[in-house]
Amino acid sequence: MKVLIVNNMAPFVWGGAEELAANLQKNLIIAGHDSEILRIPFQWEPATRIPSQMMMVRAFELWNVDHVIALKFPAFYIRHPNKTLWLIHQYRQAYDLFDAGHTNLPPGQTGEDLRALIRNADNETLTESKRLFCISEVTRQRLKKYNGFDAQVLIPPINDPALFTGNVTDRSNGDYIFAAGRVNGMKRQHLLLEAMRQASSKVKLLIAGPPDSEADGDRLREMIARMGLSDRVKLDLRFLPRQTYADYLNNAAAVAYLPFDEDSLSYVATEAATAGKALITTNDSGGVLGVAKHRETGWVAEPAASSLADALSAVYADMAVTRKYGAAARELWNSFGINWPNTVETLLR
Repeated sequence: MKVLIVNNMAPFVWGGAEELAANLQKNLIIAGHDSEILRIPFQWEPATRIPSQMMMVRAFELWNVDHVIALKFPAFYIRHPNKTLWLIHQYRQAYDLFDAGHTNLPPGQTGEDLRALIRNADNETLTESKRLFCISEVTRQRLKKYNGFDAQVLIPPINDPALFTGNVTDRSNGDYIFAAGRVNGMKRQHLLLEAMRQASSKVKLLIAGPPDSEADGDRLREMIARMGLSDRVKLDLRFLPRQTYADYLNNAAAVAYLPFDEDSLSYVATEAATAGKALITTNDSGGVLGVAKHRETGWVAEPAASSLADALSAVYADMAVTRKYGAAARELWNSFGINWPNTVETLLR
């Protein structure tokens, strides 16, 4: 079967959605299918240009394709009679982020009109999709709340599971907390730095990943200098080679990931769980809470410096407990029974 994966792209930005598409393609090929990825450029600023980009995708005509798997807005607008939607997320600024006041839609009637346009277009393409899947219960509930459609939750498998052994191999001997992922305001690495001022002096922090913009990296560097944290916080702000990322994670005492209302369980959390690492997150981090359970698989804090400081300090207060939480995280993730062969089979039914 010839299977086309359709996803968005922003030049020089690579994150979880791109990883999902790439590994879906790889595993479709392993399963004996022909597969390619169509990456459609999408620019969300200014918001008033979004409708023209929606129309561009809607106008595409496909041939020589047996099955389409579409992942994100507006890529899922592409027309095909055998289209499966594996929804990462819609245009959240027209949905939950609009309600939360985190939107780029213009104020007043113009913004309301754009929001209605996006919602109506989403409903049309959802109706024509052969099957609907969401990557997490959080995404499923949003879809049901705002559009009235139900979908099956299909959690993405982790990639390269053999990399995440959890074995501490370097001289740090697991003495730092690892904060991974893209660096930006929504991922909230800055909250960890604010918490470091109040945390135990034993706490060491490694923040690693690509900043979305130069300003995102500069913000962290300025905070570290201003708060005198350079002896306890290390930055590695770049797109990490896969082995480097795995080494950082395997050699950590625990893993911190604090996104605002994440769409999925997240690669950071599920890879940490695979490695048997305790997790630190916040109670508004969305899908991450599917694997991060307070005082079971780690610590779930309030999104505030004092509460996070307590969680960071707790990692070092009793390392036996920290290791116990990590083992429980691994056990919980493994209990889901998620793997690529079953995922591919489900998507193509």
